[in-house]
Amino acid sequence: MKIAKKSIEIGGRTLSLETGKLAQQATSAVVARYGDTMVISTVVMSSKESQLDYFPLSVEYIERLYAGGKIKGSRWVKREGKPSDDAILKGRLIDRSIRPLFNPNFRKEIQIIITVLSVDGENEPDVLGAIATSAALAISPIPWDGPIGSVRVGYVLPENGKRGFFANPTTKEIEFSEIDLVVSATEEKVLMIEAGANEVGENAFIPAIKFAKDEINKIIKVINDLKDEVGIKKINIPETNPNKELLELLKKKYRKEIISGMMARINKEEKEDSLNLLTESIIEKNPNKFDKKEIKEVMDYLFKKQVRDDILKNNKRLDGRKLNQVRPIEVELGLLPRTHGSAMFKRGDTQVLTVATLGAPSLEQLIESPEGETSKSYMHHYSMPPYSVGETGRVGFPKRREIGHGALAEKALLPVIPSQNSFPYAIRLVSEVMSSNGSTSMASTCGSTLSLMDAGVPIINPITGISVGLVEEGKKYVLLLDILGIEDHCGDMDFKVAGSKKGVTAIQLDVKNKGLTDDMISKALSQAKEGRQFILEKILLAMPAPRSSLSQYAPRVKIISLPQDKIGEVIGPGGKVIRQIIAQTGCSINVDDDGQVTICGTDPVGVERAESWINNIIKEVLPGEMYEGTVKRILSFGAFIEILPGKEGMVHVSQMSTGFVKDAESVVSIGQKVQVRIVKIDDMGRINLSMLSEEDAKKQPERGSRNYIGGKGSFDKKRKPFRSRY
Repeated sequence: MKIAKKSIEIGGRTLSLETGKLAQQATSAVVARYGDTMVISTVVMSSKESQLDYFPLSVEYIERLYAGGKIKGSRWVKREGKPSDDAILKGRLIDRSIRPLFNPNFRKEIQIIITVLSVDGENEPDVLGAIATSAALAISPIPWDGPIGSVRVGYVLPENGKRGFFANPTTKEIEFSEIDLVVSATEEKVLMIEAGANEVGENAFIPAIKFAKDEINKIIKVINDLKDEVGIKKINIPETNPNKELLELLKKKYRKEIISGMMARINKEEKEDSLNLLTESIIEKNPNKFDKKEIKEVMDYLFKKQVRDDILKNNKRLDGRKLNQVRPIEVELGLLPRTHGSAMFKRGDTQVLTVATLGAPSLEQLIESPEGETSKSYMHHYSMPPYSVGETGRVGFPKRREIGHGALAEKALLPVIPSQNSFPYAIRLVSEVMSSNGSTSMASTCGSTLSLMDAGVPIINPITGISVGLVEEGKKYVLLLDILGIEDHCGDMDFKVAGSKKGVTAIQLDVKNKGLTDDMISKALSQAKEGRQFILEKILLAMPAPRSSLSQYAPRVKIISLPQDKIGEVIGPGGKVIRQIIAQTGCSINVDDDGQVTICGTDPVGVERAESWINNIIKEVLPGEMYEGTVKRILSFGAFIEILPGKEGMVHVSQMSTGFVKDAESVVSIGQKVQVRIVKIDDMGRINLSMLSEEDAKKQPERGSRNYIGGKGSFDKKRKPFRSRY
């Protein structure tokens, strides 16, 4: 193969695309490099036609730990296992960017594998993978209406009326950005949007997308240059149209039966049975003319066309709603008695139950990737079991769609989750889809807000989400707010927007057509805002603010920061002290190397006791302070009193009473509680205590003086000084 390389400057760094050196037996392969981050995208087309009734495309995103110079942390398994959630999300981003531009009539299986070869910790490999895939498809013989370009956009708040957009921010720069926006587009239209934002107004996204398209056009140009040099002629696919005779027959005689069968609100399997019976009837009445597959394809075509025509020509939706009308909302809180927070959110036939669970910060999720280890203390998981759509099916590991929907809902709520400093908990949300009929991910977002508020989590602002659909034909298009499942199936896009009253927190756009214009995006954002505000009003009626206190079943967490020189005192010799605190308070206690102590327990009294105990251990005592101490040991000349956990001082017999004390045991006993005052802390840190008031103590002669009265070996004016017999 001919080796070819093209490059261009994007965001102040060089983007290079190379083909012909690696993976020469693939249909096509491109290595992309940006900084020191490198990925290879390989495209392989099967030689045989697939028997599947849908376009057979698979996109795999593979992370290798060697890319970042890492070895897997497990002692037993060093090979990478199944893809991480993050890898699945990046694969989905690439899939959603390229899929709309394939010819749906193409039936040869296509497998795309993006492998991360090197990461520099600054430049993200996901967008680079999308660019490499676009280039690999462009130079291949596979029919595809690309190329596309992809770019990540950062945004800083306006200064002097100017917005600060920047292309492909580094991992450090994105921390200071108000948005994390990824856009994939052709030269004219936008195909995919994935965004997270810190409650940013809708008016910032249109210029951000225009900025992205300017950079994308540069990327498309360099891909076209590579295509012109090494590209292979595309396979020609003849246009296929429905069987005209069959179409006319179904229109005239079976139209109503087909529409009612498709629309039937019954078990999906029963609906399939009714359509199968209709198909058998058509075959029986028209022998040797049509086959089952052909009839079902025409039925689906006829139904879709009916739905689309009703919307485009008559503004008529299947359920009779207006184009911008949200379905009825139902909210119920605290459904589950022993969970920390729970809420049911229902919008039309879509129903989601979301449950919140709180835990100690140590329960955060650790994530291993080529870039290194990271962690997160806020997690959202989404589950859509088969019964939610009236089907039977496999139950087990989450599918890619479930991982994607959970990540979107997580992203939507992340900007309003309180910081660990103000709310030191690990938070896990699980959204159980009870019934699905359109945009369960946005219902999960709304349910998450309610569940967190029910749990008493002090979120900054409530978040709601809604989906906007599209039906387009020629130059005419219609937007649909809060789409049904059938409208999603028959329509051209699913534009999900989540946010608060202040602004947007998450966007996800998928299209089935050849992309969206700026006007479409602007109007969709505006319509989504109206829908979000409508839902927000319903939520605030049910729950105006988070509960003032946590559930009685939720753990209480306290954080204490220890000075480095006090860590040993809290742990104690061989862990004696910390084990004693755990045993007597019933709390779990974790001490980090940096001195952060996490106390967690379901009993608030036990947590307060453990916190007080540790604070007393590290407390610096001062002369003059009064304490109630416990007598721990008694010697003839005095007693040792524990004034704080693990901290003892000594009371000499001369400081036990204003009179003469011959032996300490005559005044105190082991375990006795006594009031003591700190007299002095010597250079060695030893604490001298007194059981006398300050006035009485002043009257006592100092130890070693001629008037000193003490125990054995002491003297006074009436006694001769003690002299050694030697």
